[in-house]
Amino acid sequence: MDEPILRTVNLKKSFHLGQTIYAVNDVNLVVDRGEFIVLMGPSGSGKSTLLGLLGGLDRPQSGDVILDGQRYSQLSESGLARIRRNKVGFVFQFFNLIAHFTALENVMLPMRFGGMSKKAMTERARELLVQVGLGQRQDHKPLELSGGEQQRVAIARALANQPAIVLADEPTGNLDSKTSSEIGEIFHRLNVERGQTFVVVSHDPSITRWAHRVVEMLDGRITRVYDGGMAREG
Repeated sequence: MDEPILRTVNLKKSFHLGQTIYAVNDVNLVVDRGEFIVLMGPSGSGKSTLLGLLGGLDRPQSGDVILDGQRYSQLSESGLARIRRNKVGFVFQFFNLIAHFTALENVMLPMRFGGMSKKAMTERARELLVQVGLGQRQDHKPLELSGGEQQRVAIARALANQPAIVLADEPTGNLDSKTSSEIGEIFHRLNVERGQTFVVVSHDPSITRWAHRVVEMLDGRITRVYDGGMAREG
């Protein structure tokens, strides 16, 4: 059996606000290759903090994250930066696109540090924009695009360096229900057709229909894990 793409070991992250509050408290999570996981729970349950730890955006007080065989605890800050650049794709609620760059230039940005030629970067960025349905909008800047189109650009950018895993934090939280469904369907298609692994934080229960597993959190702990719609269909 293949090793999981990602695993956490007794992961803990706390903040001191007059008292010690554990945002992530002894979390053990295993994500298999090609799996689509949705993290759910009320605000303040630790979902986004956990996602930040999984992506190497923050370090825990104790415990470890192992991504594609590499332990974060053994990595320097520059080593962790390489993980973020080469192994992890990030999608955020508010898109985080560069306003004066076109869609194409935004998607090309992560590839600039990988030694690719400009021609290769351009071709890959165009291919990714076609995959997310924006082949005709590649020369538009973010403010010339709808919210859903901006999120599609952000998804294409997340895929630029062929990441081992894509981490998405409330990717539909700033979108209407129709557009949210379209974004969920893009994730689903990438998961099925490309075998792309996803961990998605969401308050939207409709996105669980694309998930293999749903992981619920409360007070920094995993309280429940159950099958999503894809597991039930399978």
